Amino acid sequence: MSTQTKLNVFITGGTGYIGGSVLSRLLIHPSFTSGSFQISALVRTVEKGEKLKGLGVRPVVGSYDDLDVLEREAGDADVVFSLADADALPGAKAILEGLKKRYERTGRVSKLIHTLTFVMDDAGGLHGDHLIYSDLRDTDAINALPDNKFHRHVDVPIIKADEEGYLRSYIVAPGNIFGTPSGPLVDLGIQNLHSILFPIFFKVGIARKQGGYIGLGKNVSPAADVEDTADLYLILFNALLANDSNVAHGREGIYFVENAEYTGYELAKATSEALVELGIGATRDATAFTDDELELYFGKNWPFFSSNVRPRADRARALGWRPVKGKEALLASSFQGLAVPEMVYEYL
Repeated sequence: MSTQTKLNVFITGGTGYIGGSVLSRLLIHPSFTSGSFQISALVRTVEKGEKLKGLGVRPVVGSYDDLDVLEREAGDADVVFSLADADALPGAKAILEGLKKRYERTGRVSKLIHTLTFVMDDAGGLHGDHLIYSDLRDTDAINALPDNKFHRHVDVPIIKADEEGYLRSYIVAPGNIFGTPSGPLVDLGIQNLHSILFPIFFKVGIARKQGGYIGLGKNVSPAADVEDTADLYLILFNALLANDSNVAHGREGIYFVENAEYTGYELAKATSEALVELGIGATRDATAFTDDELELYFGKNWPFFSSNVRPRADRARALGWRPVKGKEALLASSFQGLAVPEMVYEYL
């Protein structure tokens, strides 16, 4: 991938829910343990940085608001794992600018592995009838989505940069992630242990002592386990190390992540059942949120939580991704998610 003797890898979001699991895999990668590549990681605090340094990672203290830092670090990287804020356009542009300057300075084409994109509708929970998009067969339809669709304001300039030739882009698009991560960053207490979407519904369920759904609860969403998701990043990384000319990038380089589908009602029902088991709820039934509850718990963003998203990870599986945990594990994880002590105490 580079004429350098040592590959430079820069990762953002490396202590996040997904990013921490990706970084944990990089730390045990044979090429890292043998000294063939080095890792720099963006972290928000000196304390986290010191702990990463103990794992052999070069910490870069800063945030996605530190655009000069992002540009500088990307400008020295052969591979960038972008696992922080998918909607932070200024940060994404800073990374692109760094990679562009690196190309102009060295002629080297860096690799950008970015997270994420969506193909969603505005069903309002009233139906599950939505187009199913394959990341292998439907790339033209995915790239034809309007630029104002969710996340597209960041995805579009990244794909354009690939077309301009100064980088190769690979967009990994997870569904809703569940499960509990493990690894050295968890052991050090510096990795986020929870996803974003599921805890929102769990907290709301605790507050109302019953699971709830939007509309009729018929909206369909994809899901995958956090460890299965992190595996895909490493499979993609290994494929690039082996022969990057064989790995789809740019407009073709979209890799969905899904190994289960669930409806809004199914999640609400599992939440109610878990609340009963925990002694918080009185009924295993789930009910629709009232208009007042939608405003109270979700505000103007409630349509986002009731849309259909139906991707198929065909390209990811063709690359060799073999996820293990599916719908049964997803619904069972509601008990574990609801049993987090700080969540229960805060919302009871």
